[in-house]
Amino acid sequence: MRIASLVPSATEMLFALGLGDEVVGVTHECDWPAPAQRLPHLTATVIPEGLSASEIDRTVKATVAEGKALYTLDEERLAELEPDLIVTQAVCEVCAVSYEDVVTVARRLPTRPRVLQQDPRTLGDVLADVIRLGDAAYVPDRGRELCRSLEARLAAVRIAVTATSRPRVIALEWLDPPFVGGHWVPEMIALAGGEDLIGRAGVKSAEVTWQRLEVLEPDVVVAMPCGWYIDDSRAQAVACREQLGRLGAGRVYAVDAASSFSRPGPRLIDGIELLSHLLHPEYIPAPEQLEFEDVTAEVMAW
Repeated sequence: MRIASLVPSATEMLFALGLGDEVVGVTHECDWPAPAQRLPHLTATVIPEGLSASEIDRTVKATVAEGKALYTLDEERLAELEPDLIVTQAVCEVCAVSYEDVVTVARRLPTRPRVLQQDPRTLGDVLADVIRLGDAAYVPDRGRELCRSLEARLAAVRIAVTATSRPRVIALEWLDPPFVGGHWVPEMIALAGGEDLIGRAGVKSAEVTWQRLEVLEPDVVVAMPCGWYIDDSRAQAVACREQLGRLGAGRVYAVDAASSFSRPGPRLIDGIELLSHLLHPEYIPAPEQLEFEDVTAEVMAW
């Protein structure tokens, strides 16, 4: 089978299912696992490089308001790759080529590939997508086995935090302006033994004001700007240290959001394991090879 992945989380899922050799094309953002970086890129973004967080937000809002696409799809290259299956998403118009555009292009391709839409809004949806993708790629046993292994890791986290207190948490998916974590993030916090003070599971991330956040009295704040890695997450948190300091949290962390929080794939379980450590460091050891920064001192020094 020849598979084109038009969303990074699907690429990660395909490789986790042992289907890496059947993936023939990916997005410009598919950077994990390492072999995915060598595959042909089928997409590009219209957002210029080098923008600040606030500039990215304004550009995205303006582009969407004008009815323009944030991503382009290389139809010619896609046709050359002759895919049998295209995996895309419809959960976020800011995250990938639109589902409607993909379906339109697929109908024009000589191979008439199937299009599998992934539209997860909760952690349960993500796990179900593992099984659906395994079925679509004709490896149903692998899909169910991967799902069972991920569920076993979740069960281990639940047991580890059962007898602990539940710190009050604010998760920020963007900081300038602030957006609170939505979709699966509130569930991740709950599973890790915390109480999300404002995020709503299963709904999109919502823009809020810093004034709204200041009255919530969190114990922990986690900066997880969507799609950003640890260095940029830390930089965004430090740039907003005055606003973060006013929240009064005893602990403030920046995490590698792109790897373990933004993409609805198997590595969300890594993110839950990391959160369990950040919320309960006295009970849960830090997972290996997961990057995060404690920026509390810099925030409190403001």
